[in-house]
Amino acid sequence: MINSKTQPVGARRRFWVWALLCAGVAVALWLFWPQGADQSASRGFRGGSGQATPVSVVSVESGQIDRTLRALGTVNAPATITIRSRVDGPLESLHFTDGQSVKAGDLLAVIDPRPFQIQLQQAQGQQAQHAAQLDNARRDLARYEQLFKQDSVARQQLDTARAQVREMQGQATIDQAAVDNARLQLSYTRITAPVTGRLGLRKVDVGNMVHASDADGLVVLTQNQPIDVVFAIPQTRLQALLDARRTEAGLQTQLLGQAGGPVLATGRLIAVDNQIDVATGTVQLKARFDNADESLFPNQFVQVRLRLGLESGLVVPLRAVQRGSVGEYVYRVDAELKAHVVPVVTGVDDGRRVVVESGLQQGDSLVVEGTDRLREGSLVEVVTPPAAAAPQDPGS
Repeated sequence: MINSKTQPVGARRRFWVWALLCAGVAVALWLFWPQGADQSASRGFRGGSGQATPVSVVSVESGQIDRTLRALGTVNAPATITIRSRVDGPLESLHFTDGQSVKAGDLLAVIDPRPFQIQLQQAQGQQAQHAAQLDNARRDLARYEQLFKQDSVARQQLDTARAQVREMQGQATIDQAAVDNARLQLSYTRITAPVTGRLGLRKVDVGNMVHASDADGLVVLTQNQPIDVVFAIPQTRLQALLDARRTEAGLQTQLLGQAGGPVLATGRLIAVDNQIDVATGTVQLKARFDNADESLFPNQFVQVRLRLGLESGLVVPLRAVQRGSVGEYVYRVDAELKAHVVPVVTGVDDGRRVVVESGLQQGDSLVVEGTDRLREGSLVEVVTPPAAAAPQDPGS
């Protein structure tokens, strides 16, 4: 009796359990089915058939771009001078401040001049003494010559008088050299700027003894107007550079603080080294800049862009060119809106556009955005980027 009553209850309980499970599965399928569809679509974007990948395209056109060489350069001062004293003595005064701009000939420092003034006076006194002796020897010679004509003295006395005059003339030359040297040493006590430029931080304070043998000197002076930039290019681009210099000797050179940044200065190429560095396979170049605003500092690293002239050809955006194991290639869109991998050979570029030497024809449509989701034969949907869309009427 008990089994006959409990059997239907258990059956009904199992029925309701299965019903709830089926309902749960149905709800789960309903909730999660769109996510699965999106994942399937995403798989389609990566090369599956039946799903179109949104891309932006451009047309291949004929045009001209600047042929440029890009390199990393270092700013070099045309002259870097360590200002040193050429005589020994106490530093009496400094006539500059740290970091000051000076002109050639400006007074920078003074060494105590008194010892050198005394040496000059000594040399001048000795010169005067010997000058008086020379005058006396010349008068004696004149007397001996007169007496010799009268046959009153021997020739030996006359020759001795003449030798005495020549000796005193030699001594006068030595005295004049001593005076000039003493005056020169005195002039070294006033230290002046040899070139126009900017001073660094002083190395010695007033009151210290300075010596001509001091390695650090007093201060470092760098010429910064104009200023040079030294950079290197591969030897494979040397012939193109030489060809361009035959047309224009001073090729335009621009400096950028970083790749793609604003132009810091514009100058001219002034020199090409006379040999190739065998260790790096590069050749060194030097360009000069006015640096009127003094924005360039010695030893500063800059991006160099050297303009070689204009080149004509099929021009495409640089971002359309991909690089892989097969080399450089692009995605070309055909009339059926399918993307195909096309190997290309590129030439010079200006950082934004590049000349395609082979592989494309004028009017071809190339993918510039969305290339990471494409494969050979992928179906695409051409869309217009928001930045390129036509502006709306303000009244709409």
